[in-house]
Amino acid sequence: MGKRKSGADDKVPSKDKMDVDDHESGSDDGSLLNVDFEYFDPSPTIDFHGLKTLLRQLFDVDNQLFDLSELAEIILAQPLLGSTVKCEGTESDPYAFLTVLNLHEHREKGVIRELTRYLVEKAKGSSQDLGRLLAEGGKHQVGLVLTERFINMPHQVVPPMYNMLLEEIQWANDEKEAYQFPHYLVLSKTYTEVASKLDVEDDRPAKKSKSTKVARGASETFYFHPEDEILEKHATATIAFDYSKQAEDGASDAKRAFQEMGVRPQGRMMLIEAGKFEGAVKAVGEYLGSEA
Repeated sequence: MGKRKSGADDKVPSKDKMDVDDHESGSDDGSLLNVDFEYFDPSPTIDFHGLKTLLRQLFDVDNQLFDLSELAEIILAQPLLGSTVKCEGTESDPYAFLTVLNLHEHREKGVIRELTRYLVEKAKGSSQDLGRLLAEGGKHQVGLVLTERFINMPHQVVPPMYNMLLEEIQWANDEKEAYQFPHYLVLSKTYTEVASKLDVEDDRPAKKSKSTKVARGASETFYFHPEDEILEKHATATIAFDYSKQAEDGASDAKRAFQEMGVRPQGRMMLIEAGKFEGAVKAVGEYLGSEA
């Protein structure tokens, strides 16, 4: 397969320009900062450490359960499928990535066995279909979609990555490679707001009503990435799960980022049938928009 993001095809942008709010200037005049975001094939010689950083973020506290070095190497071993996003040229670290792995094809690799067992365990009682599809010794071709980006990345970079992934999968299948997936499994995470330990300790009256609401189990689920809310609408099954590792006391406060409430992350899996995946990608593009 040839280079995918050379810019030869207008539908596969090599560079996506967009205006991003200039939060660092401190000005209130509504000025914008122009940033050029470029899409690259994953580079085994450049992206290893940056990719591991994004994988740690994706798996949150459970990242310690997996050999992320091996997982990064598997991703980088298929450089013509998937994308990274950078803004300082090909030699810089990725700010975002998206790829898909054939769980059956890589089933003998240690990190894939660990990850598959983990996903099956988290799906227990929620989705018999997922357990059957991922069962050890099974022959089902499940495409595991892994994607993550830094928190300050604009969501407009997402639709081109998914569009390129669809084209790359089609090209790979045209060449009889192992990317004919009846199902895609998108791994992501959400969060709920929890009462701040700092507020409880300080007994701040202004925040008591909201904290009480959360304590009574009325908390709302929020998405770290807005596209996940759209993908979920096309999913056959959605499984929310708690992480295996317990976060340290005060971790939710450390993630509250100038909010009144603390933040408690949760893992999430979305199982999407192949026949619905293209429609889901199109819906993501319509929802998020893109200047590409």
